[in-house]
Amino acid sequence: MSLLQVNNLHTYFDTRNGTVKAVNGVSFSLEEGRTLGIVGESGSGKSQTAMSILQLFQKNQRIAEGSIIFDGKEISSLGQKDLLKIRGNEISMIFQEPMTSLNPVFTVKYQLVEAIQLHSKLNKKEAVARAIELLDAVKIPNPKQMLRQYPHQLSGGMSQRVMIAMALACDPKLLIADEPTTALDVIIQAEILKLMNELKDRFSTSILFITHDLGVINSMADDVIVMNGGKIVESAPIKEIFKNAKHPYTKRLMAAFLKTDIKNYQAEETLDFYSSENEHYDFSQYKETGVADPDWVQVSDKHYVAVSLKKETNS
Repeated sequence: MSLLQVNNLHTYFDTRNGTVKAVNGVSFSLEEGRTLGIVGESGSGKSQTAMSILQLFQKNQRIAEGSIIFDGKEISSLGQKDLLKIRGNEISMIFQEPMTSLNPVFTVKYQLVEAIQLHSKLNKKEAVARAIELLDAVKIPNPKQMLRQYPHQLSGGMSQRVMIAMALACDPKLLIADEPTTALDVIIQAEILKLMNELKDRFSTSILFITHDLGVINSMADDVIVMNGGKIVESAPIKEIFKNAKHPYTKRLMAAFLKTDIKNYQAEETLDFYSSENEHYDFSQYKETGVADPDWVQVSDKHYVAVSLKKETNS
């Protein structure tokens, strides 16, 4: 059974210049205990897809169509009062800027204990003990001392560990991580990714991991969906994406990722982005307009791609 099921999600912004379709017909599912990666360039709609799950919206933002089902319950039509019962308790979120996510005028203790008490029935003494336990779980040395620190006294890596501890405070079933390592250097990034994988197993938490970095996705995800222009263009298990990417946009992301390797990899010269086209389908709409093709086709086990099916002609 899927823990999270997103069906034909459309999330729009109403602006003076018209409607902006940030998420335009997205569907996917996430199984219990697994990590689903959402990858795409800036503006592809991946973060707005994640925000839609908890309706962390701007005033001019709305779900125009579709449904979100979490743990068997439809949550996309819930009001703010009911959503507050889910946020932090059953679904938690880690944001991409750890240095600005914590309030600079309060200690770690104040903020972490407040989050624990807000979503539980623990008294202050019990909440402090829980805070120490969580800081220890995210491998912060001397957690009692950390509780007395202010955010400006923490490094980026330590700040993100505190944010992860806060997100795990109520043992959520789903953890949404929106580019949680973007602001960190590569060494700290690797430590945070390793930590998140360990905590996923320890707390039996499912993870929705959003990033533009294919290297990070390869380290974290079991399955991946690739987004472009508010739509999903390809979906597959992570090994399948790296081994047998089909969509030209996915191939371009792969080429950009491989060009960052220390090897002199001439991806642009050797890779035909449209080589997956055949007698059954092509990418004509994407090629002409940059918009994902309308047909969603299974090309192998659990591997789907947005294409334009060719009309069969009788000879």
